[in-house]
Amino acid sequence: MPNKIIWPLMRNNVAREDLDLLIEHLRSDDPKLTHGPKVIEFEKKWSEWLGVKYSVMLNSGASANDLTMLAFREMYGEGEVIVPGLTWVSDIASVLHAGLKPIFVDMDKQTLGMSYESVVSAITPNTKGIFLTHVLGFNALTTELLEELSRRNIPLIEDVCESHGATFQGKKLGTFGLVSNFSFYYAHHMTTIEGGIVSTDNYELYEIIRMLRSHGMVRETNNNELKAKYAKDYPDLNPDFIFAYASHNMRPTELNGILGLSQLTRLDSNVIERKINFDKFLKSLNPDVFQTEFVIEGNSNYAFTLVLKEPNFNKRDKIEAALGLAGIEFRRGLAGGGNQLRQPYLKKNGTYPDPESLPNVDHVHHFGWYFGNYPGLEKEFFDDLDAALSEFN
Repeated sequence: MPNKIIWPLMRNNVAREDLDLLIEHLRSDDPKLTHGPKVIEFEKKWSEWLGVKYSVMLNSGASANDLTMLAFREMYGEGEVIVPGLTWVSDIASVLHAGLKPIFVDMDKQTLGMSYESVVSAITPNTKGIFLTHVLGFNALTTELLEELSRRNIPLIEDVCESHGATFQGKKLGTFGLVSNFSFYYAHHMTTIEGGIVSTDNYELYEIIRMLRSHGMVRETNNNELKAKYAKDYPDLNPDFIFAYASHNMRPTELNGILGLSQLTRLDSNVIERKINFDKFLKSLNPDVFQTEFVIEGNSNYAFTLVLKEPNFNKRDKIEAALGLAGIEFRRGLAGGGNQLRQPYLKKNGTYPDPESLPNVDHVHHFGWYFGNYPGLEKEFFDDLDAALSEFN
């Protein structure tokens, strides 16, 4: 990489209007800072935008992963969860933290998500759920997968942390499964700086996550019947301090809620800009050298994805040198640093298949990159990229 990055993975996407709202709140009389009315308002607005009944805002997308899987275990018990080899570490970590066993499967080259064939072949009587990641703004769902999971009555968990606003058959990702997770990290489609959210139509799961978010306290639930039951079952306890679960503090702040409300108003238009940018990027690539056959209908691209069609370490190194000289910040391996089976945390946590057992994931691990796609990206970026890849295009 160069000493000076000209084209970073992300430019500041916190607008002046966002900051003005924060300042206005801080200047008010006795402003509330921990989570309160603004967080509740954002949860409602987000649910309306996404098209679900319930949402719980958290302090990060990783926290959303963690509490989702802890709640999932409470409802479905211990067992195996099928996971992608190409994903972010917190997805796999959340499965491990919940005491569940991750079963890794290969990816579909055109969607970067789990391939239908690999998922179906991995299903066993011990399978409790499928944890699917929509990678870098692509949709990873297929009709065949949804029908198969419905037929087998296997719950689907969607990680949409990198794919806000993407759709499948005209319906937003994050509305197809039992539950979905989103991240509002600084570099994502919209940001609350740090932040995340869990969305679902399942009332029981929603209430469990509300309690898990705040130390497992029963008073955090909206279910008065449940509160009364715990109070009756534990008469020796103060009803305000009954802990149903051994959990965490993963609450957001009012500032996160204010930023979420402001950023949500621009999300749809930002998604359109990202799609326009990505279409322009794909058309600039040589299809004989780089993969261009992606399923792009309904996409909401978080980043530009560059993948060599054939393995070639010499060409890979030359491409990275050219991108570095052009000042284009990149990440090799696509999402999450590439093949999770190559990561040391897994080598410390059990016995898993060889990384080469996921050939498509392993290919992008070595020969795939992403770099920044965001609203307001100047024409000069495409000029610099074309120049950097001219030897290969």
